[in-house]
Amino acid sequence: MSTELAWSCGEWTTRPAAVVEHGTDLLVTAAEGSDAWRVTSYGFVHDTEHALLAPLPLDSAMEVEFTAAFSQQFDQAGIFVRVSADHWVKAGVEFADGAAQLGAVVTDRFSDWSLAPVPEWNGGRVRVRISRSGDALTIRAAAGTGPLQLVRVVPFSPELAAFAGPFTCAPTRAGLTVPFHSWRVTPPDSQLH
Repeated sequence: MSTELAWSCGEWTTRPAAVVEHGTDLLVTAAEGSDAWRVTSYGFVHDTEHALLAPLPLDSAMEVEFTAAFSQQFDQAGIFVRVSADHWVKAGVEFADGAAQLGAVVTDRFSDWSLAPVPEWNGGRVRVRISRSGDALTIRAAAGTGPLQLVRVVPFSPELAAFAGPFTCAPTRAGLTVPFHSWRVTPPDSQLH
């Protein structure tokens, strides 16, 4: 059974440029230059993502739905899991090299990044779920009402205190507004495949 979370139940890691509730949606406008990354390849640390976080206990999952209408390099939105400033995961859709990409950044002192092109997802609704079970996070995503597909499995200690929720960043421009449609807690996925 899933439980819808109110937008008011989370706390921002970095306050967005603007936040407006529109019906049941939350419209989040990212600040220009906002991003989350640590060191690898680029040499910088960015910790200015706009992530609205609530507790993510063991044996639960969190799901976020948003519209991915991106046009500028590194426009991004999805779900963010935070343990600390140097230990976090973000997963969702990012506009990179001229196309929408489904991906994840896993950070434990240093960031790594995996991507797969999903150009047909741009402009549509996207659902991202992170399940926390045992010693792992399992990331899945879907376009529209389609079936969730496996994106990544991440090692994640059951002892960690973690927080998760919707996020967006706009590293290269001002004016990116992402409509988030839902934020819910669900049981974790019972199987990997």
